[in-house]
Amino acid sequence: MMRNDQASAPPLAPEEGGDVSEELAYRLRQQELTAEFGRCALRSHDTSSLLQEATRICALGLRSDFCKVLKYLPNEGQFIVQAGVGWNPGVVGHARTGADKESPAGYAFQTGEPVISNHLAEETRFRTPALLVEHGITRAINVLIRGDGGSYGVLEVDSPTSGRFTDADLAFMQGFANLLGVALERQQGEEALRSSEARLQEAIAHQEVLTREISHRVKNSLTMVASLLSMQRRTVSEPTLQRALDEARARVSTIAQVHDRLWRADEVHTINLAEFMGELCDEIRATAAPGHTLRTDIASVLLATDQAVPLALLVNELLTNAFKYAYATGEGEVRLTIQPTEPGHLQLTVSDGGQGLPPDFDADNVKSLGMKLIAGLSSQLGGQPEWQDAHPGTRFVLQFLVQERSMMQG
Repeated sequence: MMRNDQASAPPLAPEEGGDVSEELAYRLRQQELTAEFGRCALRSHDTSSLLQEATRICALGLRSDFCKVLKYLPNEGQFIVQAGVGWNPGVVGHARTGADKESPAGYAFQTGEPVISNHLAEETRFRTPALLVEHGITRAINVLIRGDGGSYGVLEVDSPTSGRFTDADLAFMQGFANLLGVALERQQGEEALRSSEARLQEAIAHQEVLTREISHRVKNSLTMVASLLSMQRRTVSEPTLQRALDEARARVSTIAQVHDRLWRADEVHTINLAEFMGELCDEIRATAAPGHTLRTDIASVLLATDQAVPLALLVNELLTNAFKYAYATGEGEVRLTIQPTEPGHLQLTVSDGGQGLPPDFDADNVKSLGMKLIAGLSSQLGGQPEWQDAHPGTRFVLQFLVQERSMMQG
């Protein structure tokens, strides 16, 4: 039966035990999509668009054409397809399906346990819902959407192609559903705010708690990915692939640490730059090789969290690269400075006294992932990176405009 949204299926997800580099790229892409949805959830104020975006991004994460959110209707004792991608016209917003334990989605909802069905035609635990049969679905994965206020429904990804959903796919979907549950709860809080101005301050406080909770759950999901990368690293013997997995794990761990600090912060919109970067630098010092030293000079100003995150990732990448490449002897000093320049601007400087830039160095044409990350994060901050010869050593300079609500003395 023809579907209404896509003419061809996306590439299949990698099988367990397959190519390690392909699996790594697949899992990293899932975490990128989780972070993308987290940002969307914080900006969205409309439940319908939030749910629709959730199904779109989740389908991308599992490389499938089909995804849906099943909302439980307590008065009817069944589900309604509240949002979805891939389904025929008239399904989303109208189609009902059973919520009893005899169906995969009903079992996930009633028990709270996720369900993977990789061979629906051979499934003996559940019946295959008619909606899936009509669309030629052969495998499905279901997880509960739940917030502190109770269960909302089920997030389900379906596929008409051969293959397998894995436990790692399940971890991605459960983390995704957790974020969605928190986002739905935040929107319910906003609706209560609009209906009663007397509850204004309470609702704002509740929203901030939920924002911290999102950072906390993103941190937990990223920590899980870092652990999976460590496990994969122990299964390979090729040095180049080992280094790639180590670097990927380190970057994912840094993002998790940043979200951990944001979660623990008293203020969710701004953060004290000196304290925030001080903690990050302490951890970098702890992991640096003996003989390396790091000196810092960081202004005590309040910076918007939207800028603090890419700035922290950029600093981590620059310092890590400096310790790794600047000194052939393995010993030397790296200096980090973040200070105001002209009004409304900060200047980031990372310098060393090492062997300096190669004679033919061209930052725009360097193909390494690290340099691409540095260029991308610099662009995200709105600045133009400069690589300078420090005679001796290398100096990186980035000046960027600070968002409003920042640059207040901490």
